[in-house]
Amino acid sequence: MDEIEISDQSIRLGQFLKLANLIESGADAKAVIADGMVAVNGEEETRRGRQLVVGDVVELGGVSVRVAAQ
Repeated sequence: MDEIEISDQSIRLGQFLKLANLIESGADAKAVIADGMVAVNGEEETRRGRQLVVGDVVELGGVSVRVAAQ
């Protein structure tokens, strides 16, 4: 599982998807999240503004990425 480091205490889900190169744009983030294609810590997440913290695991399309501290 890959880890993506963040510089702050938390990051919004839509921003993290872009940072992790799982999607191309904010519009893509909105679409995949609204379609129920994103899971956070094993549970479907439909809120683009969901705050992620270090240790959270985001999954999209069979790819899992963990939020890590910088």
